Amino acid sequence: MDKEKVAAVLVEIGTLLELKGENPFKTRAYTNAARTLESLSEPLATLVAEKRLGGIKGIGAALEQKITELVETGGLKYYDDLKASIAPGLVELLDIPGLGPRKIQALNQKLGVDSSASLEAACQAGKVAELDGFGEKTQTNLLEGIERKRQYASKHRLADALAAAEPLLESLRQHPDVVRCSTAGSLRRFKEVIGDIDLLASSKHPVAVLEYFVAQPGILKVIVQGDTKASVILEGGIQCDLRVVSDQEFPFALAYFTGSKEHNIVMRQRAIGRGLRLNEYGLFKSKAETRDPKLLVACPDEAGIFSTLDLPFVPPELREDHGEFAAGEKGALPKLLEWTDLKGALHNHSTWSDGHNTLEEIATYMEGLGLEYWAITDHSRASFQANGLDPQRVRDQLKEIKQLNAKLADSGSDFRLLTGCEVDILKDRLDFDDDLLAELDVVVASLHVSANNEAENTKRLIRAAENKFVHTLGHLTGRLLLEREPYPVNQQAVIDACAETGTWIELNCNPYRFDLDWRLWPYAKSKGVQCVINPDAHRNEHAGFLRLGVGVARKGWLTKADVINTLPLEKLQQELKRKRQGG
Repeated sequence: MDKEKVAAVLVEIGTLLELKGENPFKTRAYTNAARTLESLSEPLATLVAEKRLGGIKGIGAALEQKITELVETGGLKYYDDLKASIAPGLVELLDIPGLGPRKIQALNQKLGVDSSASLEAACQAGKVAELDGFGEKTQTNLLEGIERKRQYASKHRLADALAAAEPLLESLRQHPDVVRCSTAGSLRRFKEVIGDIDLLASSKHPVAVLEYFVAQPGILKVIVQGDTKASVILEGGIQCDLRVVSDQEFPFALAYFTGSKEHNIVMRQRAIGRGLRLNEYGLFKSKAETRDPKLLVACPDEAGIFSTLDLPFVPPELREDHGEFAAGEKGALPKLLEWTDLKGALHNHSTWSDGHNTLEEIATYMEGLGLEYWAITDHSRASFQANGLDPQRVRDQLKEIKQLNAKLADSGSDFRLLTGCEVDILKDRLDFDDDLLAELDVVVASLHVSANNEAENTKRLIRAAENKFVHTLGHLTGRLLLEREPYPVNQQAVIDACAETGTWIELNCNPYRFDLDWRLWPYAKSKGVQCVINPDAHRNEHAGFLRLGVGVARKGWLTKADVINTLPLEKLQQELKRKRQGG
């Protein structure tokens, strides 16, 4: 195991021990040890092999033994025994918002709660509200959380679906009987949350392709397997459907199964208006539904279908009947943003707060990706749970970044780290004074603790936008997809304020967020508000979220000109200064 996987096991051990009511010092030791491992500057395997692990502060003999076992064997008997000693239902309760180990322990001891079902029954009977430390409001929130979890059970985040679909798709491409293949459905349209994964392939031998598909690794269960379609359950619980059609049918099936339903309805209406019939099998010269191949209008790809219906090709991300037809008829469909247009990102974390990589590790990694810059915007002091920086630590970090940039310049590198902060938006002010913010290259202002009142949250965000030292508002609504609902915010009012003040709005491309929502970007764009696509990276690997962000930005109709971090470093630095100089 590498250090990240070992650290994750240690964190889980701490959580499980807390569920069992163990001494808090003991549980905290595992969490602290995980944190220590994540900040190591040399490979964990080297420390273990050289028996130097015990010399690290916070790693005692017992922890050293457990970490060594994990590294050398990939498992840990203590961890397996601990998991087996706790009812699975108790661990699942951790997924319900508002429930931590201590509350779960109290519910279990006092009410016998050991699952979501028993918790729901206890709440409905009013028993939870009677417990010390809970009350009516907590009981109501728990019931709402249980219901949300039930609703989300068949939904999956975009990143999880892509991670499951892409290996299958790549494997299908290698099969000699597969001519073409693609994702379809909401996954191809880059919806932030999807239901099932839809795959489509063309072949003269569909049965052979389906036999190959259902034998792929990662498939837990085959639901159905026929001559042209198979449905399976993948690891992670996602259903995946593969349809196999003839190559002649492929463009029409791809358009049909990509959707959306609303987009397809308009496409069929356009066909009817031209004396044609469009369905999943083809585009036919007929006034009635048909599959007669003699009436088929030959279309080698989707572009041919759109062209026959007097439209330019509509990218899959835009197929939601949200204006793509009117724009297409006017020749006004935008040239959408591409992943290669991005030059860097302006909201990221390091080991100075709650990130997992040092400044030097970050610079080396991001330069290796071919990026020009990467802003370090660690948390401000109010985010104490994230090891937020006080003003002195911010200034210490500025010195370290300056030294590192000088080292990069001396080596002939053009890559640069930008200084910054993710400053908390507090009830009546920002967490740092303007004089400190003025020293930073980039300031991201984020609402981490919201009010339950829409007007109050909106007022706080607008006040932050009006500060000339704030460049961008981070994850505007604080939503966590399939976990936490958005804060109540009048988003259009905030967008209007950003338009007036020249403040940018973040498209936080962490797959749990995608905030600002893609549905609001056309409005923001119409107001001239610039987008910043940021991964909010806490690990170097999170740079990969930028690819997801570009897909969601495309869904929001954004072009290269709409996204500020498509600018090269010198032009970006000019734009960063612009707001502070009054526009």
